[in-house]
Amino acid sequence: MSDTTDTGLAVIVLAAGAGTRMKSSLPKVLHRIGGRELVGHVLTTAGALAPSRVVAVVRHEREQVAAAIADAAPDAVVVDQDDVPGTGRAVEIALDAIADFGGDVLVLSGDVPLLDADTLAALVTAHRAADAAATVLSAVLDDASGYGRVVRDADGAVARIVEQKDATADEIALREINAGVYVFRAAPLREQLARVGTDNAQGEKYLTDVIGLLRTAGAAVAVSAAPDAGAALGVNDRVQLSEAGRILNARTVRRWQLEGVTVVDPATTWIDVDAVLAPDVTVLPNTHILGATAVATGAVIGPDTSLIDCEVGERATVKRTDATLAVIGDDATVGPWSYLRAGTRLDAHGKIGTFVETKNSTIGEGSKVPHLSYVGDTDIGRGVNLGAGAITANYDDLTKHRTEIGDEVHSGSHNVFVAPVRIGDGAKTGAGAVIRKDVPAGALALTVAPQRNVEGWVEKNRPGTGAAHAAAAARSAQKADDGAQEQEG
Repeated sequence: MSDTTDTGLAVIVLAAGAGTRMKSSLPKVLHRIGGRELVGHVLTTAGALAPSRVVAVVRHEREQVAAAIADAAPDAVVVDQDDVPGTGRAVEIALDAIADFGGDVLVLSGDVPLLDADTLAALVTAHRAADAAATVLSAVLDDASGYGRVVRDADGAVARIVEQKDATADEIALREINAGVYVFRAAPLREQLARVGTDNAQGEKYLTDVIGLLRTAGAAVAVSAAPDAGAALGVNDRVQLSEAGRILNARTVRRWQLEGVTVVDPATTWIDVDAVLAPDVTVLPNTHILGATAVATGAVIGPDTSLIDCEVGERATVKRTDATLAVIGDDATVGPWSYLRAGTRLDAHGKIGTFVETKNSTIGEGSKVPHLSYVGDTDIGRGVNLGAGAITANYDDLTKHRTEIGDEVHSGSHNVFVAPVRIGDGAKTGAGAVIRKDVPAGALALTVAPQRNVEGWVEKNRPGTGAAHAAAAARSAQKADDGAQEQEG
């Protein structure tokens, strides 16, 4: 879109509604699809038009909604709707906040998240080309239930817009809907809003009434049809929320496919709008690439993998893994069945393997944590191999402590490193070791206790059990074998 500000364009975003059909404690416009709130999608799209002013109208759960608007569009002006209900009143208040503005006003709904910047730019262009006082974005739906209808006159021009609750049977049968998106010239919009009342089924001041008033005044009103009817749909309940999410995800997946990403099964792949994938990435089925995750060239992600706000290096492989705020280096391998928590960093050629959990830890270049391990609050050097069942015991019930493991350390199976502790470069540890003290570079650390066998313990303490019978049979067989050997001797 344009890199320069359109000084003749202001945008008003309506985000005051409670959204009762969502049946949620969360304001409707704060429900999320594609990793972003509904109102965030609308504000991001509006910003792509480079308007000179953006005004957002709030009311229900005002502080929550205003905070989300500030995050998505820091320069937006937030205004509060008063006790007079209706979209017309919301726009009237927004216009008061830009009283000196005399250009075109684009009105958007905070619950219509799928409209793209190209469609809105085309709407503004059509409005200006028609020299219209108002231009309505419409769409034709097979099922128009719940939407306001565009009523045309005998010449095919827009006569008015009627809300479904106020529509006659003939009007309800119409399939052309009002998408809740308009462009107005500011002056006639202000003039007609002052004449709009609340004599309707909902007792609200409808913005849509302005269209009929403009026509009555002899002003030109145009209609611009959305090229994709689905993009014009609003979100009013959880069913529509999931449908909007599905449409957005299909768009996102297709966009990355066209950029050179292989997505084996688009139906089971979810990619958030802020994720970034390089060419020649392969995404296998049942994979979610969420948040601001970035995946570099040649990486293979999935199957059955969820990445949230992660960085994945070139040619890395991440299989059957759940990872959040993790960094995975070039040519590294992760999974299957790995759990990478926030603060995990796996350097190039490293490995986090099967049933391994990591947290707030760095695993150096070429180092491996292959299986059945927990690594938390740990710094691991280069070329390290942790044996199966390694645990860094980082918590003493009061404070988290760090473990430091130097370069080229090889640990035995089933080791526990009790933090704070440091293992020097090139050191080794024996199987079953519990490491409570620092290990010098090149040393072998063992914690060995003599093994003691108590003969006959099972038969004495677990009589009648299968183990006791097996032990007795083995003892008898051993005695018979010993006797036979004595006779031969």
